[in-house]
Amino acid sequence: MRLIPGSPAPRFATTDFLGTPVDLAAFRGRRVLVSFYRYASCPLCNLRVHNLIEEHGRLRSLGLEMIAVFQSTAESVATHAGRQDAPFPIVADPTMELYRRFGVEARWSGLLTAGTIRGALSAFRRGFLPGQVEGPFQRIPADFLIAADGTIARAYYGRDISDHLDLAEIERWLIDTPSGVLV
Repeated sequence: MRLIPGSPAPRFATTDFLGTPVDLAAFRGRRVLVSFYRYASCPLCNLRVHNLIEEHGRLRSLGLEMIAVFQSTAESVATHAGRQDAPFPIVADPTMELYRRFGVEARWSGLLTAGTIRGALSAFRRGFLPGQVEGPFQRIPADFLIAADGTIARAYYGRDISDHLDLAEIERWLIDTPSGVLV
């Protein structure tokens, strides 16, 4: 079931792919982006993580914390997405428990679109090549902006396998709503 703005964010306590604890409750009082991806070697996913790493300092200065979630094992995340040395936690969720809690979907209709082809070409140019698929190949990304009070401010379910919440929209949310709570 999809989450809606104003509802409490699903609580979770887990570890990142390095074994460091990640507890959403520890982020209470701060604004958080929880971003869901496909498998750890997905070129489109790795390009998005790369973009978040590039923007991390600026977005963090505006008060944003980030958590990335992959449907892969910790070993696979370490081999692929984890090599980017992200300054935020990357969680391996091969059982897809967090995907279920957040209502993140898998559907075939989001595989081949003009956006995915453009995104794949851009990812390939950056050196992100496909590898082993873990979990549903047709997983559609999703992004959740969580307000300082722990409620969902924005639940963004992608239209296709390359679709994430626009970084400009995240920045506007950070600037326009200091608490992150939409009124």
